[in-house]
Amino acid sequence: MRPNRRAAGSTGPVRLILMAAAAVAAVAVVLVLIRTGGGEAQAGSPVSAGSALGSGNTTDGGVTDAGSAGAAQDGQGPQPVTEIDKIFLVKVRQAGLWEIPAGRLAQTHASSEAVKRAGLHLIDGHSKLDQLVREDAQILGVALPNEATAEQQDFVRQMENARGAEFDRIFANLLRASHGKIFATIGEVRASTQNDLIRRHARQANQTVLDHLEVLEDTGLVDKATFEEVEAAVTPK
Repeated sequence: MRPNRRAAGSTGPVRLILMAAAAVAAVAVVLVLIRTGGGEAQAGSPVSAGSALGSGNTTDGGVTDAGSAGAAQDGQGPQPVTEIDKIFLVKVRQAGLWEIPAGRLAQTHASSEAVKRAGLHLIDGHSKLDQLVREDAQILGVALPNEATAEQQDFVRQMENARGAEFDRIFANLLRASHGKIFATIGEVRASTQNDLIRRHARQANQTVLDHLEVLEDTGLVDKATFEEVEAAVTPK
């Protein structure tokens, strides 16, 4: 019986050691699971546009509300509108007042399909710009004209009195010269303005005028003298 008692007594410490080892192993498994789970949640969790970009509020649809973000970042009341900003809006308005009629004339007076196509681009682009300029001018309190300049009205009369190849040549050169000059002005305004609305407007005007420059040049009718005229007008004095 003594051997049995010794055997029973010897298993007590062993059992305790085994139970302690099992407990340690269980704790280790739990820790591993916790760490693994946390890592997966971090990697798999969606990142919102606002947090990824570091700024901007979002609407219910998750789209950044640029207007609200701009107002929040500003926090200094109305943004300044300089004289150059005002002149820019006036020029954009006046451009539409004669270039939209010019684009319509191209549909009835031109003989070149490329000229007719350029005319359609003028109608579309300046119609959108004209709506935008009237909206922005109202917000900023800038008075806009309802007539093109005397020179621009004369351009329209020249095209009204021309047909076919003559119209095509007049149209391509008058419009290419005008767009080349205003293209340089847009860059100056965008570089200096402190007003967000003017920046937006300059960006849209830049895209529109660039498109018009390209379709006018695609007519193949722009003279060397027209490019030289634009160069002389935009070169710093």
